[in-house]
Amino acid sequence: MNETTLCPRLAKAMDLIGKRWTGLILYQLLDGPQRFNEIESALPVSGRLLSERLKELEKEGIVERKVYTEVPVRVEYSLTDKGQALEGAIRNIEIWATNWL
Repeated sequence: MNETTLCPRLAKAMDLIGKRWTGLILYQLLDGPQRFNEIESALPVSGRLLSERLKELEKEGIVERKVYTEVPVRVEYSLTDKGQALEGAIRNIEIWATNWL
């Protein structure tokens, strides 16, 4: 792949996953489906920002939002196959951070 096709893709990926809290949201969802409150309590992020990031990730097809028609309604967020494909990159960043930061 030449530089002209690689750079725009890398830039788009970094813009997406490089946003504040996005990497940690993805890391949190590696453990499996979670409710909004579970994610919110695990991270020091406001509910408004978490909601915004989850919507962005859902729009990109990285996160899936599943609504269960129960009383009360239950909503869970999970990684799609596209999101699961990021696990290697996220784990490698975790290893790098452990070794170097």
